[in-house]
Amino acid sequence: MKFWAKIWKNGRMERDKNLEDYSEDTRTHKVFRALEEVCREFDLERPLWLDANIKEFKRHAKVRFRQDSFIEEIPFDYLEFQVTEEDW
Repeated sequence: MKFWAKIWKNGRMERDKNLEDYSEDTRTHKVFRALEEVCREFDLERPLWLDANIKEFKRHAKVRFRQDSFIEEIPFDYLEFQVTEEDW
């Protein structure tokens, strides 16, 4: 699986990271592990998966975590996280 995470501020991508996970683990575990790695690299707390986030991710394999998904104040508009290539 491949993932792409991006931090957006004022309509511009400020930072991004691509990740790959070809382990035999489940899709869910791969997603959570990749998001955790992104947050560690970007020095962010892990966002909360709200119902709206879960629905968005299930529908589009992409999610935007805005301020309401973070406990601490974030200095950007949102963190976008998406699956760019599924395992087959």
